[in-house]
Amino acid sequence: MQEQSPRTVRTQRPRRISVFDGQDLKKALLAGAAWLEEHREAINALNVFPVPDGDTGSNMSATMQAAIRDIVDSNETSAGVIASKLAHGALMGARGNSGVILSQTLRGLAQGLENKKTFAAPDLAAALAEASRLAYRAVLKPVEGTILTVVRESAEAAKISAERGDDLVGLMQEVVITARRSVARTPDLLPTLKQAGVVDSGGQGFCIILEGAWRYIRGESVQLDAVAAAALSSAASTATDAHIKKGRVTIKEEFGYEVVFLLRGEKLDIEGIRQTIIDMGGVSTVVAGDEKMLKVHTHVPWPGKILDYGVSLGSLLDINIENLQEQSLTYAAESEAEHASDTEDYRASTLIPDLATIAVVSGAGFEKVFQGLGVSAIVSGGQTMNPSTEELLAAVNTVAAKQVIILPNNSNVILSARQVVSLTDKEVYIVPTDTMPQGIAALLSCNFEADFAANCQTMTEAANNIQTAEITTAVRTVQIGSVRVREGDFIGLINGNLTIAGQNIEDVIRDTLQRMHIERFEILTLYYGEDATAQEAQETAKRIKGQNSHIEIEVVDGGQPYYAYILSAE
Repeated sequence: MQEQSPRTVRTQRPRRISVFDGQDLKKALLAGAAWLEEHREAINALNVFPVPDGDTGSNMSATMQAAIRDIVDSNETSAGVIASKLAHGALMGARGNSGVILSQTLRGLAQGLENKKTFAAPDLAAALAEASRLAYRAVLKPVEGTILTVVRESAEAAKISAERGDDLVGLMQEVVITARRSVARTPDLLPTLKQAGVVDSGGQGFCIILEGAWRYIRGESVQLDAVAAAALSSAASTATDAHIKKGRVTIKEEFGYEVVFLLRGEKLDIEGIRQTIIDMGGVSTVVAGDEKMLKVHTHVPWPGKILDYGVSLGSLLDINIENLQEQSLTYAAESEAEHASDTEDYRASTLIPDLATIAVVSGAGFEKVFQGLGVSAIVSGGQTMNPSTEELLAAVNTVAAKQVIILPNNSNVILSARQVVSLTDKEVYIVPTDTMPQGIAALLSCNFEADFAANCQTMTEAANNIQTAEITTAVRTVQIGSVRVREGDFIGLINGNLTIAGQNIEDVIRDTLQRMHIERFEILTLYYGEDATAQEAQETAKRIKGQNSHIEIEVVDGGQPYYAYILSAE
């Protein structure tokens, strides 16, 4: 009989755990976050389409880092409080569709463990059922074969295990086994996954989190130090820094102090507290949480009265006060000297304070286009760098207007943007733009003399009238539908759908435009990316004109990463 390798010998007795408290929950979640980060790139690689935007692993990991940020150093022993902090952090830090769905599962977990200092297997099963319910509710049109299926089937396994009398170790074992099987079955439920030869990336990410938590429960080590350090590092950066731009000027609030604290109390009135702080002079005020624990963020000239008000409601934790006045004055002076030539453009974008527009933009050239159209604020982001809900919320709270229209300009940002609506007292509408050309069309149709509802409708209709083609390079070999792609091929997408692949970029552009029915359009705008030159773009435009003499073509430096050309037809 072959001697077993020492590396695989297990001398530790299996753990039998019946009850968890807040610290146990914290460590299990830290383990889940660490295990997810360990597998981040492998999850990114599970991309159905061969385009360079496989970022599910990165988005889910960033969401988990934000979720654990407030619990890393917490000594709280109540499981309900730990879960509540986790849910709030995940909501604010949610990135991409997968991150938003993950944040909703953590919110469901928190609701299921609400008011529980400790929990056992039946409690966890009930919490996972609530997590599944909220995950499905987060998506307008739920699709099976995705993370939703994995969450639901995991919750169903937990219920059966708890009813059988299993302890937490046994329950989590059943949950992980079921999650793995569920992930493996996703290609059978979603044909595009089977064609691509991959499993669902979001479902795999959720399964990995469960595996990490299970490893902790069984007593196996996970690199907790590394994930804790990452969470603390991310806490040092805030969404009100250089990610939000106004014209060519980074916005920084000009009030004296930024005040942030956690408020613990009983029957806390979120809306009432938010309004009271606003009435006390608070600007960029965000109050989120539940009736027992809130996180408060505001900018005020005098921080003392805000803290006094907080103390009158309960106990304050994690108080942080930053003096922004001197920073703001210094910044304003530097900005005035550096951008004097842009003063008129800046004023043009702020003439009407009743309505503000915010756009998510990738590429220096595209930023200039949006600035020239008078966008109120820009949030940097796009493919592979989806902004978080917190960054979008910070942009909304930074602009002066009470009515705000957000242009996500990427299908993977829309869900994160929708979370902002319930986090601010401003009236916010999301125009569901999937591409930057759609965002530009929407912005062009904005009429500051019209009312808010009319602009929302007009901008949405304008975006829907734009057809967008994208030319990029395939990052993997795959067949999607009838299109066979080899790694390194040039590929053409129309409105996000893979259309053509080939080794010659000129042929790919021609065939993509033909499939777009370019003969039906009058104007074509060609935005060239950071890896293309102006000369190459002009030559491409000439070839397109030679093949389609009826069309008017404009060449613009988009500066976008990954995509050699983005073409907008109208």
